[in-house]
Amino acid sequence: MLTIGQLASYAGVTVRAVRHYHQIGLLPEPERDSSGYRRYGATAVVSLIRIRTLADAGVPLSQISEMLDADAATFAEAVRRIDRRLRDDIQRLQASREQIARLTAGDGLALPPEVAAYLDRLREIGASKRMVAAERDGWILVAARRPDRVVEWMPAKLAQLDDPHVVRLYQVLSEIFDSDTAQDDLLVEAADIMAALAEQAYRSGDVVGEEEALDDLPDLLDSLATEQDPRTERLRALMRERGWSGWTRMERLPEPPGS
Repeated sequence: MLTIGQLASYAGVTVRAVRHYHQIGLLPEPERDSSGYRRYGATAVVSLIRIRTLADAGVPLSQISEMLDADAATFAEAVRRIDRRLRDDIQRLQASREQIARLTAGDGLALPPEVAAYLDRLREIGASKRMVAAERDGWILVAARRPDRVVEWMPAKLAQLDDPHVVRLYQVLSEIFDSDTAQDDLLVEAADIMAALAEQAYRSGDVVGEEEALDDLPDLLDSLATEQDPRTERLRALMRERGWSGWTRMERLPEPPGS
């Protein structure tokens, strides 16, 4: 006959685990002997090993008792259910690992890899750390609002970065946002570039349709830009002077009467 410590040692578990199995009714608790100790036989060792094996395989303790008493067919079906659950858990954990791996680059938080690659390209063309951070936060809003479309837009966004005017725009904006002064001359240059790009897109028919309007997202992105740097209000005013409204989705303003 075995003491509780010897039983635990045979089965490869702790004494605390044995007592817990007693408490939840998973392992029968023997009567005490004349000396006041509980003694266990070989059947208890076999039962405890089976319990440990099922628990190590991922079977919830609440289901082990049922499985121990099941016939072969019922046991096999229970194993299949547990296997399906474990496969789902593995897939979920693998997805979590992939997301954690993306976080090591800093831009992977709440963003797909395609957007993170776009942000890397911004760094390559000379966009400042603050400029890239502002873009990142904006794309987080876009990805949350339209996760089904954001990846589709990335090839066109990357292609835009081959345009020297777009490159210069990001460089100018970086200079503005990295400075604590007004930088009005740079704001004027940025407005000129943006107006020229907007005119080019307008003439080529590359305009935003109703589906791409993204509801209230442009207003939210404009608000984000203002919160990040109030000087974007001045930039929007300069754009209006040049006949364009908005910041995120620029639209041509009607010409004044008599112009």
